This record gives sequence, structure tokens and C-alpha cells, in this order.
Amino acid sequence: MNRIIQKEQFSEKVVKLVVEAPEVAKARKPGHFVIVRCGSGGERIPLTIADADVAVGTVTLVVQNVGVSTAKICALEVGDSLTDLVGPLGRATDIGRRDGTVVCCGGGVGVAPLLPIIKAFKEAGNRVVSILAARNSQLIILEDEVRRYSDELIVMTDDGSAGAKGLVTDGLRRVLDGGDVAEVVAIGPAIMMKFVALLTKEYGIPTVCSLNTIMVDGTGMCGACRVNVGGRMRFVCVDGPEFDAHQVDFDEMMMRMKAYDAQK
Repeated sequence: MNRIIQKEQFSEKVVKLVVEAPEVAKARKPGHFVIVRCGSGGERIPLTIADADVAVGTVTLVVQNVGVSTAKICALEVGDSLTDLVGPLGRATDIGRRDGTVVCCGGGVGVAPLLPIIKAFKEAGNRVVSILAARNSQLIILEDEVRRYSDELIVMTDDGSAGAKGLVTDGLRRVLDGGDVAEVVAIGPAIMMKFVALLTKEYGIPTVCSLNTIMVDGTGMCGACRVNVGGRMRFVCVDGPEFDAHQVDFDEMMMRMKAYDAQK
């Protein structure tokens, strides 16, 4: 059992949970995820680790209410416990010093897994520009935390209620036109990552995306997270969750994700 020691409601459907998990906190690296379960018969839910405090022995998870199991997790309060929390899983982000600016693009709840990556790149001595995007100001999360580890922060909203009006690609193009960009990292909805990849391909900028949203089982057993990367079938949970965004077949991935939506 993993006790919840802090809860914050980001929006109607998104909550932040700080959970006791000392061994996971010690072992985790940026890009890793965990599998959580709420209730003895609960569904296994993969969640990327948004932060960790080794001294206190906690990990931070951001959960979006999208179904029965995530609704149960979001309904937990401080003092309640997750039945299981297993990890860290997946392959860690390749963090190191880059010869140029690292641009980190986060859409919606994708900002949660992006935060430890931003922090790690900054601590490795990189210049980091972060771009946060959402439909409106109410859906921008972790802005203060991202700002703390960024040399520059750009906020984009569809309706202009926060930052500048426009899409993540509008902000990204401005940065790319300024030159000296070594790498772009994008985490968010599949359609967002697709268009970030199309844009950076025009500029010849290496781009990494995280496909954690398609994961189900988290161990490679169910096959639900298979994606076509560079003409090869890969499993997000064991081969990723991060891949070369220019090699991902986003159209095929989004088609498969619509099939899951139809079953709701």
C-alpha cells in the first residue's frame, strides 16, 4: 500500500498526488513511469513520474480522469492509499549536455512527464526553453515549476486566455527561427506531437516524443501499445516510452487510439 500524503486539484478532471514510494523515488529517472492500482480488483494504470523527493521518499503523479479506474484514483484523498505502485519502468530519457538550446514542448497533462526532463536538462548545464500549451488557461499545469527550471517560458492557449493565442507550433516556430536549437522534446496529445515533428523536420532539428498515452498494461504483455517507428513495430512500454518523433507513424497511432475511444 502506498499512502497519499498530498493532493492538489489542477482542474475538474486533473489531480496531482504525492505518494509514499521510497524505493521508487530513489531509483527513478526522467522518462520513467509506474503502474498503479486502486482496489484489489482494480485496473493497472501506467502513469509517468512527474517528480520525486528522495529525502522524503515520495513520487508525484498527475492523473487525468478519463474512465472508471482513473476516476477512482482521482477520488482518493490524503491518508488514503493506492493498492499497488510498481516501478520505475520504461527507458529513461537520454539527458546530457547539448551544443545548443533544448526546447521542451508540453501539451495539457503532458507537462507532467515533461517537468523532470526539463529539470534534468537544466541541471546538466543546458539552455532550456519550455513551451506549454493548452486549450485555455484553466488547463495549463505546473507553470511555476516549469518556469523555475527554464531559461525562457512560452505559454500558448487556443483562446488566448493565458500567454499568447495560438498552438504550440506557433511558439515553437518563433524559437526555431531564432536558431541555435539542438533538440526538441515534445510530450502531449498525439496530434500535437505529430505537428511538432512535422515542423522540426522542416528545420532538421532532432526531436524526441513520449508516447505514454497509448500504454495500457505497461509490461509488453498486452500489445496494446505497439507503434510503427521507422518501419518497425515497437512496444511503447518496453522499448520507450520515448522515440525519435520523425520516425513515428502518428497517423497509424491515432487511428488505433480512436478504436479504443469507440469502445467507451
